Amino acid sequence: MAEKHDNDRREPDASAQDVIEAPLDLAAAPVPIEQEKPYSIYTTPEKWVIVAIASLAGLFSPLTANIYFPAIPTIANAFHKSVELINLTVTVYMVLQGVSPMFWGTLADRTGRRPIFLACLLTLCVACIGIALTPTSDYWLLMLLRCLQAAGSASTVALGAGVIGDIATPAERGGFIGLYALGPMVGPAIGPVIGGGLADSLGWRAIFWFLCIGSALCFVCMLVFLPETLRRLVGDGSVIPSAIYRPLIPLVGHGRKDPSAPKPPGRPLRNPLRLFLEPDVVSLLIFTAIFCAVFYAITTTISTLFIVAYPFLNETDIGLCFLAIGGGMFLGSIFTGKLLDRDYRHMKELMIKQAEADPERKLKAEDVLKEEHFPIERVRLRWTPVYLGIFIVCCAGYGWCLEKRVNLAVPLVLQIICIGLYR
Repeated sequence: MAEKHDNDRREPDASAQDVIEAPLDLAAAPVPIEQEKPYSIYTTPEKWVIVAIASLAGLFSPLTANIYFPAIPTIANAFHKSVELINLTVTVYMVLQGVSPMFWGTLADRTGRRPIFLACLLTLCVACIGIALTPTSDYWLLMLLRCLQAAGSASTVALGAGVIGDIATPAERGGFIGLYALGPMVGPAIGPVIGGGLADSLGWRAIFWFLCIGSALCFVCMLVFLPETLRRLVGDGSVIPSAIYRPLIPLVGHGRKDPSAPKPPGRPLRNPLRLFLEPDVVSLLIFTAIFCAVFYAITTTISTLFIVAYPFLNETDIGLCFLAIGGGMFLGSIFTGKLLDRDYRHMKELMIKQAEADPERKLKAEDVLKEEHFPIERVRLRWTPVYLGIFIVCCAGYGWCLEKRVNLAVPLVLQIICIGLYR
């Protein structure tokens, strides 16, 4: 009886132990962890390919503007117009270069990057054919086609930046923008050299045939290889769009498309002119516009002023003088970028030390980089007064050097400094 009683007492203990162990077994079971979905379906090498294609298109905006400069005196003689009137074709080009990206870019945010890229390059190609065939008696047609040329080429830089934003996270964009900037930076360097050589050997019309062939090849490259990247249309790239948005040869993203992927919701078309209602945006635009005006005043007049100051130069030599502009852009981008990065790190370290030394801990060290705490404007604009002072002195010195016809190396060095500060 005693043994039976003991067994009866042990059995409930055993069943209770089972009940206790059951939840432990469930807790020990592996729980699947949902992985974060990648920002884009494209691999890193594929992203580099897309950015390289966009950079090739971005080359044509500065190339089209700068390849024209060494031939200005020749074109003035061909059209029997003054240099000042031919310079007006540069002015109208600059106006359209500044205005057209607002509309092409807004349209690209609505209808897609790929068709607007193709439309811009096709417009540029047609305009170049028109200028190459323009009779020298029709100065008005030259003005009109230069406007059309600017409308086609100027927006490629903004479209390429949009492509990078579509396929890359903020942490990745720095490296991609570095590659992408090669196109817009190479244009001012090689454009005048090519333009001077073509105008000197084959005539000024060869410049526009060269641009026509180059833009046509870029058009074909984009038509064949560039996929649509606008996230409103293709999401992370997995959505299969209509035929006009698909490349003829799917070089990137092949096999990772999802036919069942839902199309992202659309966004309303926004008016880009509303940005002019923002005082901070307007002030930055005015300041940048002054720098840009001086930059074009220097680059546009190189061919005419250098011929007067240094009559031993031919068109090819003048084209080579524009290499100083490319060098200034290259060196200025590297130096300013490193300087800004150093100031950013210094301010970050200073604020972290102040936060750690604060006994009341009003600001935590991990909150230093938050937008509401970090003085990003002060960091980025710290050297602006110094840059502006050096820029003014160099511009004045540049004009004096040309008037006094000093050694050719001096104005070229001042060009490098001025353009480097502008960049």
